Amino acid sequence: MPSKAAELIRAGRLVAFPTETVYGLGAHALDPQAVERIYRAKGRPQTSPLIVHVASIEMARGLAAHWPDSAERLARKFWPGPLTLVVPKASQVPDIVTAGLPTVGLRQPNHPMALDLLREAGIPIAAPSANRFSELSPTTAEHVIESLGEAVDLVLDGGPTPVGIESTVLSLADVPAVLLRPGRITQEQIEEVIGPVRLGGAPEGAHPSPGMHARHYSPRTPLYLVAPSSGWGASLWLFQPEETACAIQMPADPDQYGAILYDTLHRLDAQGFDWIAVELPPDWPEWTAIRDRLVRASTVTSVT
Repeated sequence: MPSKAAELIRAGRLVAFPTETVYGLGAHALDPQAVERIYRAKGRPQTSPLIVHVASIEMARGLAAHWPDSAERLARKFWPGPLTLVVPKASQVPDIVTAGLPTVGLRQPNHPMALDLLREAGIPIAAPSANRFSELSPTTAEHVIESLGEAVDLVLDGGPTPVGIESTVLSLADVPAVLLRPGRITQEQIEEVIGPVRLGGAPEGAHPSPGMHARHYSPRTPLYLVAPSSGWGASLWLFQPEETACAIQMPADPDQYGAILYDTLHRLDAQGFDWIAVELPPDWPEWTAIRDRLVRASTVTSVT
């Protein structure tokens, strides 16, 4: 199947494939027409750049106009893995991939099926999450099919994704480096390798990273965030009209929580609830990415 998928990618078609984070919607990153098909299939605004997946650090260097020492150290520490590095782009990277920005986000995924596809194709693959824009990210092949249907030429089924939330995105185009999106690789882990990192603010115009819209990763069912009555919570609370509330107990470990978050919300979204309430996890560094996804997924931005 990777051989067939690689043929489709090289021919400018769309292939959905699993990474360790979420399923990606892949196209030939150096073919502007193929990349345009991603935007059309997702209904994605072209102010939102795409992450380019690579088979190796060497492939990443070839897509960068400048590959700083910090990129080399981070890639050697965390690749393959859920860390996207934003660096100045080489001229061969089409502007449509980067929303017209002079930088490109690169990462080597840590999933055997994704790596096999990249090696077989022999080219970089642009791949945002394989879902309609701003909706819940897919962590199974079934989620992809439900969201995109026949807009995808082939879906590779690698089972549930183990990380379950999108990669950390770090811009190395500035000094100090800027954390644009939190993920499994934390700010503290990055700072251990390259020193201080600052947090990115709300962007104007084209976004330097995916996932920076105020509303993102959202179920169709309205989702509200609530403060736990005591201590800190890890439950998803569901309510139906005239029925008693029931709760799904989520893991107290942030990695385990992240691994099942989207799949849990997908399942609840399909049940026709009037709304979903989620207890907000603690404001601790290891929960930063989970809180970011929940706040962006919520119907209201304020937390009660």
